Amino acid sequence: MTVISTSGLARTFTTPSGPVEAVRSVDLSIRAGEIVGLLGPNGAGKTTTLRMLTTLLAPTGGAATVAGHDLVADPAAVRAVCGYVAQSGGVDPFLTVREELVTQGRLYRLSRADAAARAEELAGALGLDGLLDRKAVSLSGGQRRRLDIAMGLTHRPTVLFLDEPTTGLDPGSRTDLWELVRSLRDDHGTTVVLTTHHLDEADALADRLVLIDGGTVVAEGTPAELKTRYAGSPDASLQDAFLAATGRPATTAEPAPAAV
Repeated sequence: MTVISTSGLARTFTTPSGPVEAVRSVDLSIRAGEIVGLLGPNGAGKTTTLRMLTTLLAPTGGAATVAGHDLVADPAAVRAVCGYVAQSGGVDPFLTVREELVTQGRLYRLSRADAAARAEELAGALGLDGLLDRKAVSLSGGQRRRLDIAMGLTHRPTVLFLDEPTTGLDPGSRTDLWELVRSLRDDHGTTVVLTTHHLDEADALADRLVLIDGGTVVAEGTPAELKTRYAGSPDASLQDAFLAATGRPATTAEPAPAAV
């Protein structure tokens, strides 16, 4: 079953120096229960694509549906079925974990009792149950990122969009978050679309990769397929496949953090 479908999706920004085509033409077909990684050099259009698919930016061209809802004709229905965790997060440092989660539930029109119950449920599922009454400012980076994701899951979305979810996390926190993403797919059938600057993360986590360059899709397939097609072997590095597919340095690729 196809959950996300785009055809010629585009976004042009108007600037004082003239129009900028951030996304020129993106065609995607993402199935239910997939973990799909969007890769590409800086400025390739990944985040702009995510922002359009979550209705935060209106497309200037093309068409898209999310869980059967048209992006332009029915944006409220799209928002109801998707969760979005931005690069910078959205946590208020001076609210407690409980306050953040209950407020998020109320924004999604849960009753106060249901919002409180959902907060407890999410805290237990994401390892935050002992932290509900701590202010976000006192949380570690990994704990804050888990809170970001909990907020994105409040309404049980069909699709979860994660924009660089592990940036700044230590290796242990990254591994924990990978396991969380896999459990969302395996236990709940959630479709996860993520961008990442870490090619090792994309290789380990994604069922399928979509490489975007110059605002359009230049390659897609499983990590093994892309490595075979562009680097000659499924045992090659994804870095080599990335370089061959995009034809330029992988400026978004970062080495894995050193073990601590």
